[in-house]
Amino acid sequence: MTDTRLPTDLREAAVIRLRKKRDLQAHLLAFVLVNLFLNGIWLLTTPGGFYWPMFPLLGWGIGLAFHVWDVYVGSNPSEEAIRAEMDRLGHR
Repeated sequence: MTDTRLPTDLREAAVIRLRKKRDLQAHLLAFVLVNLFLNGIWLLTTPGGFYWPMFPLLGWGIGLAFHVWDVYVGSNPSEEAIRAEMDRLGHR
C-alpha cells in the first residue's frame, strides 16, 4: 500500500511522534528519580527489612512499559481503519 499523505500530514505526524518521545523521556526520568528516592528511604530506615519499594517499582513499571509500547511499538491506524471510523462517526 502506498503512502498518500501530504507533506503537512507527515510534518504533523512527526511532531506528534517527537512529543510522544519527549513525554516518554520525562516519564522515565520521573520513574528513575522517584524510585531512587524511595530506595534511599528504604536503605536509611530498614536496610535489611522487607523491600517495600518493589510495589511502586512494579506498579509504575507496568505503566512505563505501556508508555514505551505506545511510543515505539504501537502502530498508526491504516487509512482503511480511519475511513471506517469516519464513516461510523458520520452515521450518528
